[in-house]
Amino acid sequence: MKSLLRSSAVAAILGRLIWAWMALVAHTVRWTVEVDPAAREAWRENDGIVVASWHSRIMILPVGWIRFIRGWKDRVNRAAMLISLSPDGEAVARAIDHLQLHAVRGSAANKKKRKDKGGARAIAEAARLLKSGSAVCITPDGPRGPAEQVSPGAIMIAQRAGAPIVPYALSITPCWRLKTWDRFIIPFPFTKGAIILGAPIAAPRTADPEALRAELQARLDEATRRADMLCGRKPETATDPTPK
Repeated sequence: MKSLLRSSAVAAILGRLIWAWMALVAHTVRWTVEVDPAAREAWRENDGIVVASWHSRIMILPVGWIRFIRGWKDRVNRAAMLISLSPDGEAVARAIDHLQLHAVRGSAANKKKRKDKGGARAIAEAARLLKSGSAVCITPDGPRGPAEQVSPGAIMIAQRAGAPIVPYALSITPCWRLKTWDRFIIPFPFTKGAIILGAPIAAPRTADPEALRAELQARLDEATRRADMLCGRKPETATDPTPK
């Protein structure tokens, strides 16, 4: 069964199903969108942008691109997502390819297993894309958590490319939250949702990485609370005991 789930054919089928569901949600949900003026300006003025959002929102992360951002035609006019090398990641990578999003494959290595997860290659590719005019979406708590806690990866990539980091928060109600480490969100079509693009954080190489990490944590938490409020759901975290 495990081999079957990891097969290329199954990944292709799942990729098409995920793509169709993402597109349906993007076009049928009643979205409230708030874009900080500085975030909008960042798309016009920078060669590349790191977009940071929580791992639990992967099924709705492409919505901002599908419905709004790809129509801006600014200096940053392409988009990519950092996706793990896991079998689950393969299906997601195939899905976002149908949505005209490029998948950058790789994640941090497992220190206990000492297994290469393609992290170094992913950082190099993401930095190259940022310098060539792309937005790169990263889940700074993925792929293993802790949930909704910013890890250094997004900061490292942004500083390497000299790109600003834009907090990107999404919420939707009603939805189904799985009992996974991040309480992964399965969105429902024909519902209510919210998208927030917060003020960008400059990430020069000379900046203190820990200070940048703390700033991104605070801004992403704030944007997530705002998105929850706009779509009428009680603010919650991935560690809350029961799905809403």
